[in-house]
Amino acid sequence: MTDPTDPNPSTDRWYTLLTEGRHPESTTLDTLSSEEIVSLLLEEDRVGIEAALAQRETIALAAEWVAETLEAGGDLTFIGAGTSGRLGILEAAECPPTFGTDPERIRAVMAGGQMAVFEAQEGAEDRFDDGRAAVQDLGPGDLLVGLSASSVTPYARGALAQAREQGARTILVTCAGSEGLEDPADLLIALETGPEILTGSTRLKAGSATKAILNAITTAAMVRLGKVYENLMVDLRPGSAKLQDRVARIVESAGQVSREEADRLIRAADGEVKTAIVMGRCQIPVGEARERLSAASGHVRQALGDFKDSKNSQ
Repeated sequence: MTDPTDPNPSTDRWYTLLTEGRHPESTTLDTLSSEEIVSLLLEEDRVGIEAALAQRETIALAAEWVAETLEAGGDLTFIGAGTSGRLGILEAAECPPTFGTDPERIRAVMAGGQMAVFEAQEGAEDRFDDGRAAVQDLGPGDLLVGLSASSVTPYARGALAQAREQGARTILVTCAGSEGLEDPADLLIALETGPEILTGSTRLKAGSATKAILNAITTAAMVRLGKVYENLMVDLRPGSAKLQDRVARIVESAGQVSREEADRLIRAADGEVKTAIVMGRCQIPVGEARERLSAASGHVRQALGDFKDSKNSQ
């Protein structure tokens, strides 16, 4: 069994990790054609996604934890090393433009610091105490999601141990399975993705599965928080010409108005997509639309439902 607070886990653990095993179908990888290599890699990605799907109940619970944390005013932090750390950074970076979240509320930290995002700092993952130091600001009400394909990365384990000591909730996402893990976090999402086509290269299948999990966690959480109406991003930040056009199309569709009217509503709502939608559907001024949304805790469907109910009762 592996003690999550041990900064120097036994090297025997590496021999038993599924992610370090040799894949029986790729022992002749260096003799295959490019198309055969690509086929193998993509088929294995499918295996990783299926492994993630098998953990959908646990992943859904993680999404609920994220929603609860953010709704209560806590912060969400992703932490990891190497590919895992970079995936956490990608997820945190995508949330503000997609869902209008505060960058300070959803963040990511990786072993080796900012430079490690662009240039590998392999030894940084072995520093248990650095992981501890990286989450000193977390406390009760916050949530830490540790990302470690192997499950035994000292940096990630140090962060998880420190966060728990400080009263924060913790989740570990790993692709090494749960066998041998001894209470590493409050919630364990342990996939058994198996050996990689390129032995030990967890940027492949394990990375794809981890990214899918993070996509599912954050998207489901944001749906719960009312940042989605139907299948539309109603809290996105239009920071580019493409996104400005998307905002107009969202208001046009959800607000059931013309494109010209959508543009007018967006201007009147100071760019607030939800407000513009409610203004359009309910034919009400900006102030009243904001009041409806506030009463519905920012959920567009509920705000529109109140309108429909009042119309039906007349």
